[in-house]
Amino acid sequence: HALAQHNLGWSYYSGKGVKQNYQEAAKWYRKAAIQGYSGAQYGLAYMYENGQGVEQDFTQALKWYQKAAAQEHAGAKKALIKLRSQNP
Repeated sequence: HALAQHNLGWSYYSGKGVKQNYQEAAKWYRKAAIQGYSGAQYGLAYMYENGQGVEQDFTQALKWYQKAAAQEHAGAKKALIKLRSQNP
């Protein structure tokens, strides 16, 4: 279930209820992102942009931000503008 996977990813990212672990967060965000959950796509993109739990990769960040933005995720739309202006 994508929402549950996203929530588990957020828990690991934030350290709420579990020990903070960015690699586990990325794993669970990825599972939900592949299923099309925009919040997880945004979270995974953010992690790629900042190299948290994954190797920093602007191409992957752009890919996942675009998928989330296509679903009207406001944070992803803002992040795309910022990322594109920094990496033309």
